[in-house]
Amino acid sequence: MALVLVTGASSGLGRNTAMALADEGHDVVIHVRSPARLTYVDDTARWKGVVVGDLAKLDEIRGVAGQAAGFGRFDAIIHNAGVLQSPDAVTVNTVAPYVLTALMDKPGRLIYLSSSMHRTGSTDLGRLAAGTASYDDSKLWVTTLALALASRWEGTSSHAVDPGWVPTRMGGPGASDDLAAGHLTQVWLATHDDVTPDTGGYWYHQRTETPHPASQDEEFQARLVRSLEGQTGVALG
Repeated sequence: MALVLVTGASSGLGRNTAMALADEGHDVVIHVRSPARLTYVDDTARWKGVVVGDLAKLDEIRGVAGQAAGFGRFDAIIHNAGVLQSPDAVTVNTVAPYVLTALMDKPGRLIYLSSSMHRTGSTDLGRLAAGTASYDDSKLWVTTLALALASRWEGTSSHAVDPGWVPTRMGGPGASDDLAAGHLTQVWLATHDDVTPDTGGYWYHQRTETPHPASQDEEFQARLVRSLEGQTGVALG
């Protein structure tokens, strides 16, 4: 049985991920933006716990990290929360996963939600400070973060996952990928030991793919971490 945190778990892929983990008997702590996002009467009974905070706001990201600390060291953290539109995209999609990773005890497994759209993201990190980053940029950067952390801490693996373009509220009704398959890779990476590679993978439906070259470039990885440290005032350690 694993202790797993899933961010952005009130709906869509995050909720499907959390429910699948709970159904398998794991202890699941969910993150929601506000208590109003708990929409089903069985929510509080199903979960090990709930942490609350708006990941578009730095002080609330810190608050989420503090709440999560009360549950001890997680076996896995799934950084699922995401938004499509600027100006919050870079904060929710990249900054929040970075700050939570930096502030929380290092789990056994880190899993970050990417997107096929990361391949058209920009390596211009000036957009981070300027607040002009696009969704594509934010997904390139969080993919880069995931791969930068793949061998940073002993005992902690790190992966990026493209769940596909699925018909959630964010993906829209015209999305062409299978919603039921959208969360399976995250659940598998969080709970199974027969994963190859055991760290540093970019995954789509339980198969590795080749991500944007910049995400695997050690120099760009280091520049991104420095930029995030400067932007947030939070050192990665």
